[in-house]
Formats: sequence, C-alpha cells, structure tokens
Amino acid sequence: MTEPGSSKKLGTADINRVMKLLPHRYPFLLVDRIIDMDRDESAIGIKSVSMNEPFFQGHFPNFPIMPGVLIIEGLAQTAGALCVSNFDTTYKPQLVYFMGIDRAKFRKPVLPGDQLHYHVRKVRSRGRAWRFYGEAKVNGQVVAEAEVSAMILDPDDAKM
Repeated sequence: MTEPGSSKKLGTADINRVMKLLPHRYPFLLVDRIIDMDRDESAIGIKSVSMNEPFFQGHFPNFPIMPGVLIIEGLAQTAGALCVSNFDTTYKPQLVYFMGIDRAKFRKPVLPGDQLHYHVRKVRSRGRAWRFYGEAKVNGQVVAEAEVSAMILDPDDAKM
C-alpha cells in the first residue's frame, strides 16, 4: 500500500523477466517470480518447491529436504535480479558474482510442496557491489536467513 504523498511503486517480474535479468537457467534458476520490487531496496522472490527438483534424488532419499545452500542461492538470485532490474535498459549485464555469505542460519527444513518466499532488503551498495539481508519464509515462518553480497560484471570485465 502506498502512503499518502509517497511515489512508491512496487514492480513485479514473471519468469520471463526473471530469465532476462539473471543468467541462471534450469536446474539452477531458483526463483519463479519476483513481487513487490521497490527500486533496488527490497523485493520478494517466490519459488514453488516441487518433488521433481533434481536435488531431491540424493538429498535425501526417503526424506527429501531442499539443501540450505540452495535456499541461500535463491535469496542471492532474488537480490541479483533486483539490482539488475534497476540498470538502464540498454545495459545488459551477464554475470552476477556471489561474493559472500554471512550470518547464515537455517531454522526449519523446506520440503516438496512448500512455497518459498525470499524477502530481501538492501543493506548497502557501492558501485556495482551490493549487500542484502534476506529471509526465506514458508507460510510466513522464517526457514533460513543470511546476509549476501554480490557484484555485477560484464563478461569482458570478469576475465582475469
């Protein structure tokens, strides 16, 4: 809801737009859509977790649990898409480098049939580097949280 006198406009990104914003593809694209995008400040990514996910074959047979590292990756992908969505439309970044994970905590297993909501909020940004705080929630309950940092580079800039 917009407060009186505020010009806040919340954006969304369906799967087609998410795929334009991020270089990730199945099976490593871990965000189905993004809602409530507030500039580069905050957003909510959504991932519907299906028993058909390839990682459930080995994590774990007879008790499938989504790996915690993939939940954190989903938070990072949501944050990365939010950052890229705010560049000029002529800028086409190709690489989002994950730079760090801090204060990660896992509170509850994520199971097939759950719908993850990745709530990300910008902590700070400098140039093309960002730091976000994120909480992954299922049914409003926090299942994981972490601070993630990333940098967006053009492929030519990334060659060392």
